[in-house]
Amino acid sequence: MNRMDEYHLLWKLEQAREIVRRIERISADSCWAHQSSGVRGALLRAIDRLERSFRGKARFTEQDLAALNHLIEEGYAVLIQAAREIPYKEDPRAR
Repeated sequence: MNRMDEYHLLWKLEQAREIVRRIERISADSCWAHQSSGVRGALLRAIDRLERSFRGKARFTEQDLAALNHLIEEGYAVLIQAAREIPYKEDPRAR
């Protein structure tokens, strides 16, 4: 793995971790809670595999990277949908 690939994978790793942190904050009352749980679990497994590959304990293939990219996209989509459920209250003092 060359240095550029390593930096790219480290960036993907941080991106995936941040999505997991944000998904964990989705309310259990949200209609997206069940789907977010599945995406979160899949992301955690992908993060674990990538971390093990950095330690030399596993291989992280192009197929794994494509799956991680797909999970990151799914994570963003779930976060967007869950955010749309949040009621918007206009602040009367903002005028």
